[in-house]
Amino acid sequence: MLSRRALIVSGLSIAALGGLGYGFWPRLEGYREELELQQRLLSSDPTLRELVRMATLAANGHNTQPWKFRIDESRVTILPDLSRRTEVVDPDDHHLYVSLGCAAENLIISARAHGRWAEVEFLDGPEPQIDIALENGPERDDALYKTIPFRQSTRSAYDGHQVSSDDIDLLKAAAQYDGVSVHIFTEQSQREAISEFVIEGNSAQMDDPAFVKELRDWLRFDPDHAVAKGDGLFSACSGNPVVPEWIGSRLFDVFFTKDTENQKYREHIRSSAGVAVFIGDQADPKHWMKVGRSFERFALQATALGIRNAHINQPIEVPSIRPEFARWLGMPDARPDLIVRFGRAPALPMSLRRPIDSVIEA
Repeated sequence: MLSRRALIVSGLSIAALGGLGYGFWPRLEGYREELELQQRLLSSDPTLRELVRMATLAANGHNTQPWKFRIDESRVTILPDLSRRTEVVDPDDHHLYVSLGCAAENLIISARAHGRWAEVEFLDGPEPQIDIALENGPERDDALYKTIPFRQSTRSAYDGHQVSSDDIDLLKAAAQYDGVSVHIFTEQSQREAISEFVIEGNSAQMDDPAFVKELRDWLRFDPDHAVAKGDGLFSACSGNPVVPEWIGSRLFDVFFTKDTENQKYREHIRSSAGVAVFIGDQADPKHWMKVGRSFERFALQATALGIRNAHINQPIEVPSIRPEFARWLGMPDARPDLIVRFGRAPALPMSLRRPIDSVIEA
């Protein structure tokens, strides 16, 4: 097994990571100021509130940030915020619980970087949650910690170049987690087959008015509106125009069509170096949270290597297609959890997060 230091030996410098993606931002000064505050690393002896801030930078669907945090002396509990669930695209809260796992991994990595070691327990019940007990220990020089503020889902075309086998090995090693398997597909024929599943799923979603409405409710077209809300999918983060909200809504109705979206996904997958599929050993919230921890490490390692990634989860979000995709994987009894394309490309503007006070339980 590769050492943790080996996982990041070929990564970009953190200064380089921070400088990417800014040059083309059109008049986003206020947005950039908020983002620069968000991208601060922790103080030398961070409080639990500061660790929570790092946790909230984790990946999550539609940037809904569906989590709450309970702080109790040396313990942090991560709970689902069901008021922020996406009931159309995620009716069983699968993505929500994956997001909690992503947040937990950020917090654990950040704590270890500052000499606090975590004992993690997945708690069952009506609202499954993650309990993290922290105790003092040696600091770990884990460069994945320094990538946390710069990890993003880069929803653009990539450069079409292959990723080296050494870098793929680093991604696999980072994602290793008990109860989770990761399958990586780099052959063109494999990516084309996955593309067909994505197009089939995307077509089904685009034909569902409830799905389209839910997505539109989480879009932010104007930077001031994005700053005020602190959540959702800001148009610049997908390389789309920044316009007043009322114009953006009208443009969405005109240009967001099944044909244009399907063509976009074909091009995006074709330009990618590969696709990673994450599968938990069981289909339950505990394993979904484990998948989140695995994916977050994959995404942070990719960030360290200058590799972008983005979710193409349509085949697992449409129930009628999910079994077909599992059979294609050769795992007919499994429930695939995440489908992620990866490759190299410039960074895009990053998503904002809500204030810490809004996610910590009183």
